[in-house]
Amino acid sequence: MKNQASAHAAAAEFNPGPLDWRTLVEWLRADEVISADEARRTIARCASAHSAQHPLQRLAVVAMARAADGRVLDAESLTQWLAERSGLTYLRIDPLKVDVGRVADVMSAAYAERHKVLPVQVSPVEVVVATAEPFIRDWVQEVERQTRKTVRLVLASPQDISRYTAEFFALAKSVRAANKSGGQAGFGSFEQLVELGKTNKQLDANDQSVVQVVDWLWQYAFDQRASDIHLEPRREQGVIRFRIDGVLHPVYQMPIGVMNAMTARIKLLGRMDVVERRRPQDGRIKTLRPGIGGAKGDEVEMRLSTLPTAFGEKLVMRIFDPDSTVKDLSALGFAAHDAQRWEGLTQRPHGIVLVTGPTGSGKTTTLYATLKRLATEEVNVSTVEDPIEMIEPAFNQTQVQAHLDLDFAQGLRALMRQDPDIIMVGEVRDLPTAEMAVQAALTGHLVFTTLHTNDAPSAIMRLMELGIPPYLINATVLGVLAQRLVRTLCPACRTREDEAETKSSRESLADLVKPWQVSGKYKPYRPVGCVDCRMTGFRGRMGLYELLVVTEDLKDQINREPRLESLRKQAVKDGMRPLRLAGAARVAEGLTTLDEVLATTPPVN
Repeated sequence: MKNQASAHAAAAEFNPGPLDWRTLVEWLRADEVISADEARRTIARCASAHSAQHPLQRLAVVAMARAADGRVLDAESLTQWLAERSGLTYLRIDPLKVDVGRVADVMSAAYAERHKVLPVQVSPVEVVVATAEPFIRDWVQEVERQTRKTVRLVLASPQDISRYTAEFFALAKSVRAANKSGGQAGFGSFEQLVELGKTNKQLDANDQSVVQVVDWLWQYAFDQRASDIHLEPRREQGVIRFRIDGVLHPVYQMPIGVMNAMTARIKLLGRMDVVERRRPQDGRIKTLRPGIGGAKGDEVEMRLSTLPTAFGEKLVMRIFDPDSTVKDLSALGFAAHDAQRWEGLTQRPHGIVLVTGPTGSGKTTTLYATLKRLATEEVNVSTVEDPIEMIEPAFNQTQVQAHLDLDFAQGLRALMRQDPDIIMVGEVRDLPTAEMAVQAALTGHLVFTTLHTNDAPSAIMRLMELGIPPYLINATVLGVLAQRLVRTLCPACRTREDEAETKSSRESLADLVKPWQVSGKYKPYRPVGCVDCRMTGFRGRMGLYELLVVTEDLKDQINREPRLESLRKQAVKDGMRPLRLAGAARVAEGLTTLDEVLATTPPVN
């Protein structure tokens, strides 16, 4: 700390004023970050342009080449360099780690904008403040006096400071305004849930502050690549959490009254019954993701689900990626071996294709991406779903409605009279649905549907357990695809294992996939953690697939000895690669880790 403080003092004494782009260019040349020729070129280009941008942003636009490797120096790399030179810690602001309510209490929005600073963390003894002007500190003593805490400076990108200053203070202002107008609208016991409509004072769902908070929430979720948004009422306050890459992250805590108003606002937009809070409800919303530079962005669809809990109404919004239905098989995670066999199944004129896996394993994405590519103008693609996950113009989609006696079996029976070519049934849950799927396949339709089983061979056994005889399974089922999702290593920070680690992990991988053998190139990486992946070491997810194709030999096995173990052995002989083996291949390629594969895939038998 003493060395850092002395470095700060020396830097401030050397240049106590605001940053100047000419000085920065000279420092870059002196530190041999750029060459002398590059410095002259930069000065010539910047001198001819009058700009009110921050010097770091102004230099980033020039796209200077780094002397060491020729790579372009962007705003982030320039900020990192300046942080090291000025003796400050570099920080890339992660909005998920900022308690917006607390940092907005440190100073006003006007004060932050005037001094171009942004509080990012508050502790009992310290306030961490991000700045892009490391040598302007005349405001520090004033903040320390007002907060009675020590100020610790960190250096951040001027673009991030400008953006998040506007977002954080606007959000805090909206939450305060909503809370002030509505009061604490919570309640404390399960018994009061029944009387919620009478006892709970509600904010107006159309209040401008509530509208702003909801708009911020959606934009925030889109920026953070969230797949689900959870609004969870608790006894003392409401909690907002995002699911990112399969893991939930706490985002914000707010008064329960504000969260109830947000829930009412979202239910209103989703055409749900706002007054009814004692029964679960479903709905959906379409909104726009803002584009680059304020342009109109992609349309995003969200599926809504409410559930009464002990402290209020819990709301979950599932966000559907508009690009998910146009992904090719390699983008989904299919290996070349399985992609070719899957393509063969989907081109068959009739039969049943099953997709299996637990909830959240990506079955819907796989089916929609496949059907989207099959849904040409020459064919009629019809679906029966519960609920309809994504609205797709190329399909004729039907929602199951139990209160109207429209279940999967009835919906499939109705579709048979609609001249379909390809049918997708959301799930086979019972014998009537299974029988209708078999009937549709026998009458010349290609049927896609899902089951909840651990692996592909188990789907054959499940159909038998439901009551479908083996001869009908052989006549209709074309193949079964089992799948899982694993987190992929962050490409920005993953690190290659050293020789000792590689030897150990290779042995562990060999034990994992026995009796199979690991061959070919082996390039294992381990997670590290950086700002791009929020220090988790993982960014994004990919599919692992196990594809069983019903061959003549497998049909004989089904007729002769319908046992799971015998079916699995025959499927492997016919070319099926188990899920864990597919995961091992991704570990060898350096795309994920052994622990991820172990956590998501069943053992190889």
